Amino acid sequence: MPTPRMTAKDNMIFIFFLAVIVVFLSPILIVLLNSFKGKFFISDTPFQFPNSETFSGLDNYTSGLEKTNFFSAFGMSLFITVCSVLVIVGFTAMTAWYITRVKTKYTKLLYIAFVFSMIVPFQMVMFTMTKVANVLYLDNPIGIILIYLGFGCGLSVFLYSGFVKGIPLEIEEAVMMDGGSPKQSFFLIVLPILKPISITVAILNVMWIWNDYLLPYLVIGTEYKTIPIAVQYLKGGYGSIDMGAMMAMLVLAIVPVVIFYLFCQRYIIEGVVAGAVKG
Repeated sequence: MPTPRMTAKDNMIFIFFLAVIVVFLSPILIVLLNSFKGKFFISDTPFQFPNSETFSGLDNYTSGLEKTNFFSAFGMSLFITVCSVLVIVGFTAMTAWYITRVKTKYTKLLYIAFVFSMIVPFQMVMFTMTKVANVLYLDNPIGIILIYLGFGCGLSVFLYSGFVKGIPLEIEEAVMMDGGSPKQSFFLIVLPILKPISITVAILNVMWIWNDYLLPYLVIGTEYKTIPIAVQYLKGGYGSIDMGAMMAMLVLAIVPVVIFYLFCQRYIIEGVVAGAVKG
């Protein structure tokens, strides 16, 4: 079968999206290039490839690792991100299943509350949230996991609810008729079906929590430094910044989440589209 030829319209669309890709990837490329330059050349030639004069090898990386205590910050970010995502996925999946299957005025109000929480800007509640976290002793790596659950449950419940509505109720009724309990119905039947949307929810929350600066800074401060906070502390006195080390640490901070995203990205479209259509 002959391959259909691209029309002029198809070519225009291809060029447009190619330009969009270049625009979105260019900042990452610029950071990568400058991470191999001497810090005194980054401001003068930020868009040029490293040459024999500007190339600094791995000096920026070794300097950044030493100044930021990167591996300690990496471990803290990894712990908070993994635990927060597991808690968000587990609790919001059960919540969405319950409020979708149990039709009462209370579950409807609960769903509206979750959806409403998505439109409340973080800046509106950050000061009161910081005070409440301090009073309830949540200003530590364990407590911030619960805070992330609170901020991440709105979107997650919304996505899960749309997906659960598309699961035939007859499957769960068959389990009940065979003597199964609601818990068995959820964990043995519903939860495996939720795999695509669960991976989508996990990816979205990983990218958010891993790169988050403001919430860890306000809640746990500098005692438990995550990667964004550690990179921020490369600033010296009088506004001086070791740009070389900062670029290198930004590259190391980006790599894990990019690898995770590339590994799971095919599930994003599958999960979001399925949730939207079934909802």
